[in-house]
Order: sequence, then C-alpha cells, then structure tokens
Amino acid sequence: MTIWSRIAQVLQAVGAGSAGLLDRLVEVVLGTSEQRRGVAFTVAVVALSAKMARVDGKVTNDEVAAFRRYFSVAPGEEPSVRRLFALAQADIAGYEAYARRIGALFADEPTVREDVLEGLFLIAAADGWLHESELVFLERVSVLFQVSPTAFRRIKAHFVEDPDDPYVVLGISPDADPVTLKARHRELVRSLHPDMLIARGVPAEFVRIANDRLAVVNAAWARITAERGL
Repeated sequence: MTIWSRIAQVLQAVGAGSAGLLDRLVEVVLGTSEQRRGVAFTVAVVALSAKMARVDGKVTNDEVAAFRRYFSVAPGEEPSVRRLFALAQADIAGYEAYARRIGALFADEPTVREDVLEGLFLIAAADGWLHESELVFLERVSVLFQVSPTAFRRIKAHFVEDPDDPYVVLGISPDADPVTLKARHRELVRSLHPDMLIARGVPAEFVRIANDRLAVVNAAWARITAERGL
C-alpha cells in the first residue's frame, strides 16, 4: 500500500469537516510508528504547501504537478492529494499553528524538519521561481521548526542561486581545511542516500527529491575542488 492510499484511508476516517485537520489525521493513523511517521511527514508537506499556495495571491495546479514530478503520485491517487490540499486550505487554523504542530511531531529529529522544509521549497519553486512572499513564509516556518539560520541558508541555496556561495550549499565555512571539506561532502552524500531518508521517516514516495539535492551538493563540491585544486 502506498503512502497516498494510506492517506486516502485516513481522510475517509476523518470524515467531513476540517477543523484541526493535522491533529485529527495523525490521531486516527493506525499501524507501526514508521507508518505513522510517514503519514505525518506527508501530511506536513502537503498541508503546509496548501497554506503556502495562498501567500502569493493565487492557487494553481502547479503544487499537485510538483508532487507528480518529485513525489511519485500515481494518477489514480491524485484525488487524495487534491482533497488534502483543499481541506488544509479550508482549515481555519493558520500556517503558524500547523508549523508548530509539525515541529512538535518531529521535535527530536531536526533532520526530518529540514526534510519537510526542503519539500516545501520544492513545491514553492514548482512554477519556476520563488515569490518573495513564499520566501518570507518559508523563513518563518524555519523559525517555527527551530531550523538554524545556517541550515535555512543552505536549503535556500539549493533553489536560489548564489554564485559566490558554494560553501553555503555544503553548510561549511570557506575557511575549512581540505580534510574537513571532504568529510562534510561525504556526510551530505550519506545523508541523501534513500536508505538514510527512509530510516528517518521520509516515505519512499518522497526519496527521489534526494537526487536533485545530491546534484546541487555535488555541483558545489565540484566548484570548490576546482577553485582549490583539490
């Protein structure tokens, strides 16, 4: 059973209405802790994306299209994504309440919170560029997630090109010595391996985003090594 099929079951169990959607979805999920985490992660990305879709003043189909591109949504499962978007947009709770709840769900897992934030960046960039209002939204969510400013800049650098800062992509100081640089690159490559993502609760349907993330990391590493002659 895919994560989207499971969410369809959860949405059926939740029933009509949308008040407290995120809490209600998490409460009714059955099964192992890994399954609960997978559903919570998916709901976090979809629900906050739905909130974010309003900040630039328009709601389009680009958000769902991004899920098809990055998150393996089978055509027959799109209704579950669309319904979750619609419920989250209709929920009277503001995005800050959602962000705080999600932050609490993954309170002891900072890397998962960063994964959710990066998923939101992917959705925000689905129409080809990041609106200023979306960047404000994402930065505020990062604060509510208690993601460090350094980590936020590193994630942002994956989507907003800064030709002077390949070091930001790696999340390391330009003064780092070669040994430290190589160790940091290896660490990032390991963290983006699908098995590592799944181990920390990212559903299998989402791990293809690691390919794009890894490409950005390797491009930054290639530039640094070329400049330093490593």
